[in-house]
Amino acid sequence: MFKIGDFSMLSKVPVKTLRYYDQIELLKPQKTDRDTGYRYYSAEQLLEVNRIFLYKELGFTLKQIAQLLHEEISLEQIQGMFKLKESEIQQLLEKEQEKLVRIKERMQLIGREGSAEREQEVIIKTVERERLISFHSHGSVEEIPLLFQTLNHLLGKSNRDLITETQTVLWRESAEKETDFEFEVGYSFKGEIASLPKELYIRSLPAETTMATLLFRSKSTFAQTACIDLATWIEKNGYRVKEDQPGREIYLPLSENQEDRLIEIQIPIEL
Repeated sequence: MFKIGDFSMLSKVPVKTLRYYDQIELLKPQKTDRDTGYRYYSAEQLLEVNRIFLYKELGFTLKQIAQLLHEEISLEQIQGMFKLKESEIQQLLEKEQEKLVRIKERMQLIGREGSAEREQEVIIKTVERERLISFHSHGSVEEIPLLFQTLNHLLGKSNRDLITETQTVLWRESAEKETDFEFEVGYSFKGEIASLPKELYIRSLPAETTMATLLFRSKSTFAQTACIDLATWIEKNGYRVKEDQPGREIYLPLSENQEDRLIEIQIPIEL
C-alpha cells in the first residue's frame, strides 16, 4: 500500500486531484485509516489511473469515465474507441498540415509582391457549351477534395463510365453565409444519363466568347498567385468580370496519384 503522496508521485497525479477523484467516487483509495484519515492506494490502482487518463484522452467527461470503469469495458471495446480517436486526430493533423502549407505559400506570395516573377500568361479564349454532372454545396476552398469524394461516391458505375477525367469546379460568393462560397464540383460527360441520385444534377454551362484563362501546375510557385495575377490582368486591360456567371477551375491530372495537376482558371469577362 502507498500513502497518497507516494501514490501521487508514482501515478503523476497531483494529491489535490486524487482527493477530488475520491470525492466524486472516480478513484477511491483502497483503504482509509479511520483514526488518521490517511488514504492508501494499491499498485493495481495505477492501472485504473492509466484507464482514466486514456478515457480522458478519448474525450470522455469524468462522469462518463466513472460509468465506463464500473462497466468493465473490454480491451476490444477500448481498442475500437482508440481507432476512432486515432482517425479523428489524423484528420485534424492533415487539416492543420494543409493550413501550414497555405500559410507558407501566402508568405512566399508576400515576399514576391511587386516582382516580375509574378507575371503569368493570360489567354483570352472562346469556350464551348458544356454539360456537367455536378454536386452543389457551400463551404470553403479546403473542402473541395471532400466534395469530389462525395460526388465520386454518389456516381454509379454506369454513370462513371460516361464522364471524362477532367474535373470542374464552379464557385461564387454564397448569398447565405458571408464566410462561405457556393461550390459546384462536376465532370463533363458524353452520351445520355439514364438516372442520377437526387443529390446530383446535370448542369449546362453556357458558351463564352470572351473567357480570361490562366494555366499553371498545382505544385508550381504560381499556384497561390494565379487568381491575383488574373485579376490584375483583367483590371489592367480594361475588362470587367461578367455578372451572374461563376468562376471556373478545370483540373487535369498529370500523374496517377493526382498530387500534381494542370489547373486552368477561367473567368468570363466583358468590356
